[in-house]
Amino acid sequence: MKLKIALLVAAIAAFMTACANSPDMIYRPYPQILPQHVHKLAVRPFVNKTQQFGLEDKFNLQVVQQFQLDGTYPVVSENEADGVVTGEIWRYILTPIQYDAAQVPTAYKLLILFHVRFLDKKTNSILWDEPAMQGVQIYSDPSLPGGSTELQAQQSIWERVSQDVVMRTVSGFGAASSASSRSIPGGPQASTPTAAVQISTAAH
Repeated sequence: MKLKIALLVAAIAAFMTACANSPDMIYRPYPQILPQHVHKLAVRPFVNKTQQFGLEDKFNLQVVQQFQLDGTYPVVSENEADGVVTGEIWRYILTPIQYDAAQVPTAYKLLILFHVRFLDKKTNSILWDEPAMQGVQIYSDPSLPGGSTELQAQQSIWERVSQDVVMRTVSGFGAASSASSRSIPGGPQASTPTAAVQISTAAH
């Protein structure tokens, strides 16, 4: 009897080892999707904490459009919504990364950092919090073939990050995530997911 048990344990161990080493075995955590009582969303205008004027309006519009394209949750006013997407644009860094022989910049790296949260109005709590969601665009000077303007680089970031916000909301935890807060000095810290928050009920 003991021999049979030993053989069974060995067989199970061998099977688990084989599965762990198989390239087809991928760990996928169960997504943290929104509660069933959340049926409609609002997008509160983002707060612009940078020195660049007007970023918040363009990003807010893009986030609303992405939710509308996705179609999972209707976008309504805060008075009608069950949950609210809100946040800040808190860092804007434009860095020349390539120069010509005269030391004139010919390529740039644009980095924009966002702090995005989802507020549950029923429980008055934060369901998820991404303190350093980032958008990066590397582009050539518009005077060069295939180059872009800074505004075009911004638009590319609005599109990608708004898709991340929608994916984070619809598909759950792990679908889109923040950069490491350790690598970004002075950045905002994530809130505890169950921490109580004050939710404005003003319509937007």
